[in-house]
Amino acid sequence: MSNHSPVAIAPSIQDVHTAYLEELGPRERAALMSWAGFTGTFATVRVITYSIREGKGPFRNLSVGNAHLHHYMWGIGLLTGVGAVAVHGPDGTRRHPGVALSYGVGLALIVDEFALLLDLKDVYWSRQGRLSLDLGIGLVSLGGTAFAALPMLQRLARSRRSRTALRSGLNGSPRKS
Repeated sequence: MSNHSPVAIAPSIQDVHTAYLEELGPRERAALMSWAGFTGTFATVRVITYSIREGKGPFRNLSVGNAHLHHYMWGIGLLTGVGAVAVHGPDGTRRHPGVALSYGVGLALIVDEFALLLDLKDVYWSRQGRLSLDLGIGLVSLGGTAFAALPMLQRLARSRRSRTALRSGLNGSPRKS
């Protein structure tokens, strides 16, 4: 049995929170929250939309009378609210993480149905057109989120390397797998 303590694979929530606060300024936090909101919403909406299309799961289309309510409508409403806060709100409110997150969420709801807004219905649901849009937007959103989080991720990586080196040094020999 080894006396070595296990090396944490993932950082703790406290480590992530500390890196978020210490490595990112207000503008960088807003960018990260916007990208995270966009990425999470886009992924969630894709899963829900495909499940509705396949008739699986608890989700169904939302309609009023015979009119289907597309989710871009909710995105437009959300961005309208964010715009009102940006134009009329005090600095503390405009820089609130919830505003940045709401912006990303609203934008994802609109972008996901952009082909419908352009009246490209056949492209939107054709297999190749939809897969192309999903992959393209998904990769851009993941890249943007990672780029916005880069200072924070670099700090977490440095902390992990430091903990690993410290554990190896305390035990007198390199850690064996």
